[in-house]
Amino acid sequence: MTEFKNTERELHFFHLRLSVVGGFVFVCFGLLLARFIWLQVYKHSDYAAQAEDNRISIVPLVPNRGLIVDRNGVVLARNFSAYTLEITPSKIDGDLDAVIDSLAELVDIQSKDRKHFKKLLEESKNFESTPIRTRLSDAEVARFTAQRYRFRGVEIQARLFRQYPLGAVASHVIGYIGRVSQKDAEKIDAMDDSANYSGTEYIGKEGLEKSYEKELHGTTGNEEVEISAGGRAVRTLSRSSASPGNNLILSIDIELQKIVEEAFGDRRGALVAIEPATGDVLAYVSKPTYDPNLFVEGIDQQSWDDLNNSPDKPLVNRPLSGTYPPGSTYKPFMALAALQLGVRTPSWSFNDPGHFVFGNHVFRDDIPQGHGVVDMHNSIVKSCDIYYFMLANDLGVDAIHDFMKPFGFGELTGIDLENERVGLLPSTAWKRGYYKTREQQKWYAGETISLGIGQGYNAFTPLQLAKAVATLANNGVVMKPHLVKTIESGVTLARTLVVQKESNRISLKQENIDVVKQAMVGVTSEPSGTAFRVFKDAGYVSAGKTGTAQVVGMKKNEKYNRNGDERLRDNALFTAFAPADHPRIAIAIVVENGGFGAAAAAPIVRKALDYYLLGKRPDSKDMPPAGKDDFIDIESAAALKAEAESVGGPKPGMETRGSKD
Repeated sequence: MTEFKNTERELHFFHLRLSVVGGFVFVCFGLLLARFIWLQVYKHSDYAAQAEDNRISIVPLVPNRGLIVDRNGVVLARNFSAYTLEITPSKIDGDLDAVIDSLAELVDIQSKDRKHFKKLLEESKNFESTPIRTRLSDAEVARFTAQRYRFRGVEIQARLFRQYPLGAVASHVIGYIGRVSQKDAEKIDAMDDSANYSGTEYIGKEGLEKSYEKELHGTTGNEEVEISAGGRAVRTLSRSSASPGNNLILSIDIELQKIVEEAFGDRRGALVAIEPATGDVLAYVSKPTYDPNLFVEGIDQQSWDDLNNSPDKPLVNRPLSGTYPPGSTYKPFMALAALQLGVRTPSWSFNDPGHFVFGNHVFRDDIPQGHGVVDMHNSIVKSCDIYYFMLANDLGVDAIHDFMKPFGFGELTGIDLENERVGLLPSTAWKRGYYKTREQQKWYAGETISLGIGQGYNAFTPLQLAKAVATLANNGVVMKPHLVKTIESGVTLARTLVVQKESNRISLKQENIDVVKQAMVGVTSEPSGTAFRVFKDAGYVSAGKTGTAQVVGMKKNEKYNRNGDERLRDNALFTAFAPADHPRIAIAIVVENGGFGAAAAAPIVRKALDYYLLGKRPDSKDMPPAGKDDFIDIESAAALKAEAESVGGPKPGMETRGSKD
């Protein structure tokens, strides 16, 4: 009986344990089933996508960058294919330096290549492929290929490279591209079409390469590639071709550009030539220049130091960001203001005594006895300073400001380059807003006098001066200056004109314009004209105006030393348009520390006009020298805004001095 009870109890516990185990197994299977349902039903689409990603790799296809050509089809920026030796640090076996040493036995890897590679490596991620040598020769490719098995994580890639075939010519116009930096990557991420830059390694850094980056870049394609578990490509599943970038057809005449750059020689300065009727920029010169090819793969330290530390500042885009007093090239606009505002008539004249007294200051001309009887025509032809001292005093600073502003003085031109400077067109409102103390904010009547001869606070870019001259030549019709004339589709080759119509018109009386234009013709065609000797027997009728502007201020009664430090000598300026009756080209030039406008600046313009109008190229002989030009001392109190302290500008807080042109 006892044994039966024990057996029954053991059987009960056995059934109990069996139930617990069975329940546990059931729960486990239930959990597995629930997990299976969760994965296969609810999360099916997510994991299916991940599985597909593991099987399929999306490879971006970087588009060919658009070409840049001049108005006549000369290629200024192009692409070419070459082999690159690249290392992916995360994939290599062993020490990186040891791998590079072994590679150097097969491929010429110099110390500068190593330094550049390390710099790129710091800017990139460890798993990214980074070039250590570009543009390999066929022999180098063959040697590496034969030993490829020794170098895990090292590959040879065929890539497109940017090239600027004319080197330093027009470098400040074209600019250059460079590898995408961290700062560039952040900008790309913030762009609406950031996905279009997938796989892109180069981006526009300066010039048109930067300002037209979206046009030049093109549309990135992609390729779906099936890969094995080992990461090897098995087959291509689909392909969406990349669309090449658009081509830029510039308004620049590259032959004209070359002639001007050669005419500058080793001198520093800027020249801008514009077609008045369209706003096409025909030449855009900033001297000295630089070779943009140096920047494509990353400039080496020595070349960078040479450019960055040069006292000639070759990296400064002078037409765009250099601000200079216009000197006597301002006088035709002052004369036009006088006519329009009824302050002077063409026949109004005075007997020039050679000086102008204002308060305790005596403003003197270059000829002690004066120019004799001077009317408006002769004031421009002979560049009589006293006429414009008096005129500026009669007009007043605000009237001068309001008249000059529509011509673009002290205003952005809107040219298709970035980082344009605004310059400075002074007014009483400007001075109140710029200075802090009440004494500094006050405009003194004596400060107006030097404005009449383009000095004082005046500080404009060569681009602004060229636009103003082109507007005058165009009878007050304002055309926006531009470097890109047409954008050509990289796919259909359809062309789109960039600037199609005028910006606005300045309300001017034609008879007043004609008076000023005729006087400017006299500058180059009359024996008493300041540029007569330069343009004698030119073969066309041009209109011009010489100018000379000081670089540094002078203390009271201090004499100018024309034989002193070359970098402290006056800037030479010249403006012109031709043919005078139907202008096809308008030019403004600044030659830094060139001295006389007629001697240093006008001959360069003569060469430019000879080529553009007559097809005549400069010969070995230089243009004839200008006549005798003497400097004068002018006592006037004028401080310059800090913005005028750019390349070639006077220093603030110093007295300005007028000069013969």
